[in-house]
Amino acid sequence: MLDTDWSDSWRGAFRIELRAEAIGLAWHGWPVLPGTFPATDSGSGQWSGPVPVHEDWADRIGAHPNEVAGWWAGERPYSLLVATGKVVDAVEVDVELGKRAARLLRATGHPAPIVATPDGRWLFLSTVADSLPERLAVSGDVRWHGEGSWIPLPPTPFQHGVVHWRVKPDVWGWQLPEASAVHSVLVRALEQTANGVDRTQNFAVASVAA
Repeated sequence: MLDTDWSDSWRGAFRIELRAEAIGLAWHGWPVLPGTFPATDSGSGQWSGPVPVHEDWADRIGAHPNEVAGWWAGERPYSLLVATGKVVDAVEVDVELGKRAARLLRATGHPAPIVATPDGRWLFLSTVADSLPERLAVSGDVRWHGEGSWIPLPPTPFQHGVVHWRVKPDVWGWQLPEASAVHSVLVRALEQTANGVDRTQNFAVASVAA
């Protein structure tokens, strides 16, 4: 993918869209936060992704939508982050595992909201969990975003593309799936990846029978 052109016009367009998305998410009760932006925060080295712009970001979780609107009201563009561990959790995986898990979730008839980043990571959103199953926790390519963490949401820009939805939350009425259900599907997908097989059809039949 070609480098994204972060000219003033691009930054202005993204600033408006990011502000609108941030306000909308805040009205749905999601704890959004402003994050760093690649065009203005990569001068000291390679930009590896957005982080909260406020050091006291944890104290700002749950801000009213009007306050959220004020964060994005200036000329400086901010990425869109959501704090995890309060309303929403996320499990981050690679593309291969993400595609397998997405197929399994579709087979159940209840897909989870899924975010994809330009650097090849998929984020499966769910309700908040106390822990991650051991099978996922010991996998070196799975990362759990719980309390004390955050994730980027669309349309947050990276240097080589833009974060986008694979499955939007409004498709399912903004009802996050239970963390245990998402974790279970991710474990199955991880086992399939390890074994190099695809049992999606069998899983669909078993789900219907249950």
